[in-house]
Order: sequence, then structure tokens, then C-alpha cells
Amino acid sequence: MLPRGLGLRRKKRKRVNPLNSQSTRSTALLRQPFVHQFAAASILLCAFALPLFPEPDSDLNKLLHNIEIRYNHAQSIKLDFSETYTTAGRPAQKDSGVLYLRKPSRMRWEYTMPEGKLFLSDGKDVYLYTPGDRQVEKSKLKESEDMRAPLAFLLGKLDFAKEFKSFEIRQEGSATWIVAQPKSANLVYTKVEFLATPDGEIHRVDVTGQDQSKLDFTFSNELLNAAVAPSLFAFHPPPGVQIVEAGQ
Repeated sequence: MLPRGLGLRRKKRKRVNPLNSQSTRSTALLRQPFVHQFAAASILLCAFALPLFPEPDSDLNKLLHNIEIRYNHAQSIKLDFSETYTTAGRPAQKDSGVLYLRKPSRMRWEYTMPEGKLFLSDGKDVYLYTPGDRQVEKSKLKESEDMRAPLAFLLGKLDFAKEFKSFEIRQEGSATWIVAQPKSANLVYTKVEFLATPDGEIHRVDVTGQDQSKLDFTFSNELLNAAVAPSLFAFHPPPGVQIVEAGQ
């Protein structure tokens, strides 16, 4: 169920609380090139021409294949999400809202809690706006370090075999957790975990950062090939709000 792009390389190791506007501006932890180039590399475009493991019929390969089949052909997705950010010494922070995804590489995280918060990718640039701020942070999608980026994979941008060096699985009821370790050490995250049903629907994505902070997503009410208008992915700053390039 889910969120295009996990293999992006970050230019800075500096991170921020993805649920906090000030910290987000400082680092763009929520900027990540996860989802691939967050950010634009997506799990479901994986064309598993070769098995990831020697056993071509392994349970893991079957599940990865089902995930790919489910999302690779979808042109758009709409779903509800909740996210929880935890880091040492601080209470967990929670946000929620509606996520819209549309090929190619477009996504809109429309928050209802906090109301008015917006994280948007138009396929080229990403924008982060938090109510009360007098500016919007803008960065190139391929340079984004936002940890929401790995979710873009839902529209087929991530190649599991290319992006990850190892996988583990564990059962949770009828669903399965896939624990993936990225090949590159130059990312804002060190581990990504996916909870998927046997038919490939993703219910959760947990991202562990370099500093051991965690950003966990839960998805529900997934609608594939939803009527998602292209205009949703055009960013229009509120009156009086300035757009600032990340890093300035």
C-alpha cells in the first residue's frame, strides 16, 4: 500500500526532525533521494530478471515479485498515512494525512495533523512547507535527503537488487516484514523495513537513520490508479511566504 526513490545520495550528513518545521528546514531529514534519486528510486519498478538469491522460488523472491506486480503498473496511488518520528531523548512525534503519488516521480504529502503542512514533489523539485513558517524549503529531487523519499518506490522506481545488499524476512500474522540493508553507506538511512501482505500490498515502512532515529509510516485505504489530478503536484506558496533553496 503505500510511499519513489531510495537510492539518492545525500550531500550532507546533517539531519532534522521530519515532524518539526525548524529542524526540517535545517536538514531535510525528510529529504532523501528514499524513497531514489526518495528519492526517485522506487521499489516496484524492479524487473527481477535474475533472482536475488540462488533459490528462484524462495518466499522472499515471491513476495518481492508480488510487490512489483502490484505497483509497477499503477499510474497513481492515493492512501491515508500516519508517521511517527522517534529519536533518543525526545518523545515520539506523530503526523498524519493523505498521500498522493503519480508517475513520474510526483508525490503530495497533504497533512491533516498538523493541518496545512505539505511535502510535495513535482517530479523535479521537492518543497516542504509547515504552517507558521514564512518560507518554504526547496531542493532538487535527486539531491533530496528527505526520508519520505524512499516511499516513492510505490510507483516503480526502486530496484531491490540494485539498491540493497541484503534482506531478511520475518512473519507478523499473515503479513511479512522485509528488512533491507542498503548498499551505499552515503545515505541518510541505514535500514528500511517493509510490511507487506502476500499479494504485495505494503502496510508499513520503517526507516532507520544514520543517527538511529526512526521514521515509521503506516498506510491504509490504498486506492490504485486513483483519479489524481496533475495540478495537485504544482506548488503554489501561500501569500507572503518565500521559497528558499535548501542549504541557504
